[in-house]
Amino acid sequence: MKQEQKNIDLTQNSQSVLTNTAANSAANWEELDRLEASLTPNIKGRKGGFRLGMSLRRTLGDTAGQIVLTLLSVVWIIPLIYLIVQSFRGEPGAWSPTFFPHEWTLDNYKRLFTQTQFPRWYFNTLWISVVCCIVTSLFVLSVSYAFSRIRFRARRPLMNIMLILGMFPGFMSMSAVYFLLKILLPMNYQSHLSLIIVYCSGAALSYYVSKGFFDTVPRALDEAARIDGASRFRTFVKIILPLSKSIIIYTVLISFIAPWCDYIFVSYIMSGVPDTGLYTVSLGMYSWLEREMIQQYFTTFCAAAVIVALPITALFMWLQKYYVEGVTGGAVKG
Repeated sequence: MKQEQKNIDLTQNSQSVLTNTAANSAANWEELDRLEASLTPNIKGRKGGFRLGMSLRRTLGDTAGQIVLTLLSVVWIIPLIYLIVQSFRGEPGAWSPTFFPHEWTLDNYKRLFTQTQFPRWYFNTLWISVVCCIVTSLFVLSVSYAFSRIRFRARRPLMNIMLILGMFPGFMSMSAVYFLLKILLPMNYQSHLSLIIVYCSGAALSYYVSKGFFDTVPRALDEAARIDGASRFRTFVKIILPLSKSIIIYTVLISFIAPWCDYIFVSYIMSGVPDTGLYTVSLGMYSWLEREMIQQYFTTFCAAAVIVALPITALFMWLQKYYVEGVTGGAVKG
C-alpha cells in the first residue's frame, strides 16, 4: 500500500510539473507574439522605404544612362550627317562656312562615276573582299572545328601560341611581309594576289570565337554521325555547319570587312604602282585628300565615302540578329 501511495504521489507531481511547464511555455509564446506584433510595423516600414529607395535609385541610374547614351549618339552621328550633306554640296572647295550647303546637287555622284576611276577601284575592292571572305571563312571555321573536336598532343600549346600571336596588330609585320612577297612573287608582288595572300595568311589566328561556339554544339551529334559511318569532314559539312548559321554569318562579316576597310597594307604594298587603276577604294580615295587635290575632290570624296559605306551598313542591318547571336554564342570558355 505504501508503494502504491508513493506511485500515486509521483504521478501527481509529474502532472503538476508538466502543467506548470506548459503554462510557462504558453506565456512565453504569448510574450513573443506581442513583441513581434509591436515590431512588425517598423520592419514593414523599413522594407517599404528600402524598396522605394532602390526603385528611385534604379530609375535615376537608368535615366542618367539614357541621357549619356543619347549625347554620345548625337556626337557620333554628327560626322556621318556632315559627310552625307557635303556629298550633295554644290559649292567647290574643301571648306564651307555653313553646316548645310546653300546649293544642293547630284553632280558629285555623277562626276564620281564618269570622271574618276572610282568604279574600277570599287570593283577591285569588291572582288578582293569576296575572295578573302570565302577563303578566310573556310580557314577560320575549319581550324575552329578541329580545335573544338580533335584532341592531339600539341593542341593546347598551339592554341595558346595562336591566341598570343593574334593579339599583336598585323601592321607590326609589314616590313617582313613586304620582303617575303618580293621573294615569293618577284615579278608580281605589287598586285591584288599579294593583297589576298596577306589578308588570308593569318586568318586562322582569329579562331577563338568560332571555337567557343562549336564547343556549345553537343558532341553526341558527332558521335552519332561517326557511328553511322560519316567521316569528320562529312560530319562537319552536313551536320555541324547547318547548325552554326549565326557563327558562319559572324565570320563572313568579319572576313569581308577587313579587306574592304583596310588602308595600311594596301598603301604599303601598292605604294609606287604607276597604274592607279590597281588601287582599292581606300588607297584611291586617300589620294584625293592630298594637298594638291583636296580642294578639287573633297565633295567627290564625300560622295565616294557614302557609296563605300552602303554595303557594310546594309549587311549589318540585314544580318544584325545573326551577328549578335554569333558573338554571344562564341563568347564562352572553351
